[in-house]
Amino acid sequence: MAPTKTALKKWEKVREFALGLPGTAEEFPWGESVAKVNKKVFVFLGVADGSYPLGVTVKLKDEVAHAHALSSPGAEPAGYGLGKAGWVRVPLEEKGAPAAELLCDWVEESYRTIAPKRLIAELDAR
Repeated sequence: MAPTKTALKKWEKVREFALGLPGTAEEFPWGESVAKVNKKVFVFLGVADGSYPLGVTVKLKDEVAHAHALSSPGAEPAGYGLGKAGWVRVPLEEKGAPAAELLCDWVEESYRTIAPKRLIAELDAR
């Protein structure tokens, strides 16, 4: 099933934002798109081909942001034990899914959790 236009636009904005952060690279382990900084994943973007529902998975250490993300429709702690470390999967096709701007805020928080201090300083200088 093809993703909805709205969900795909959000996904594209989030992907573009993530890849615009300092020192970021896109890779495709397990056949899905991820954004990495310093060889570590900071956002799982999944696939946009309709083979799996669109969503993003981010690491949120801030308790308020973590709780907010989990309150999104269909959101859940990430699988494979990642949820215990603060990773949250947020679907994009659910009615009432977060706006792209909020998703980008969460991606930035996830980036700041993973990125080295020199790259965070570069981001702050922008």
